[in-house]
Amino acid sequence: MIHEVSGDILLTKAKAIAHGVAPNDHFDSGLALRLREQWPAMAKDFRHYAHQTHPKPGEMWVWGGVGGVRIFNLLTQEGGHEHGAKSGRATVANVNHCLRRLRHALDKDPVDSLALPKLATGVGALAWEDVFPLLKNHLGDLPIPIYIYSTYHEGQQADEP
Repeated sequence: MIHEVSGDILLTKAKAIAHGVAPNDHFDSGLALRLREQWPAMAKDFRHYAHQTHPKPGEMWVWGGVGGVRIFNLLTQEGGHEHGAKSGRATVANVNHCLRRLRHALDKDPVDSLALPKLATGVGALAWEDVFPLLKNHLGDLPIPIYIYSTYHEGQQADEP
């Protein structure tokens, strides 16, 4: 059950949040920055994970925090690990791989609800018209509410059905 909502994703009542990052992300812009400010340990743990494993675009890293929050970090964007490497744009192929991995994770270890932004359309620079069909294909038949935060309103809780 996919529901488009407006509001601040950090105020979601969903049990998990998924968002797009680059393999070398510093969590210094957009939703990633806000997540880093909310859960600084997540960004620190991601840096450690990335230095240890050198993840590739299309992969996923899951972080669990205090209070049971779960964050699915979807590596939708390009980005290398060499010194000075910049994060690149997202690709439809990376998003497709990430959503497939997310679906597998949710089938294996379900959550009660999931919140996502308009995945890979901010820093990732993809068109929502290209991303939404992938999201529907991979997650649309899940028996949980999925909240797509289509419009951001800071400090405003969305009406999540």
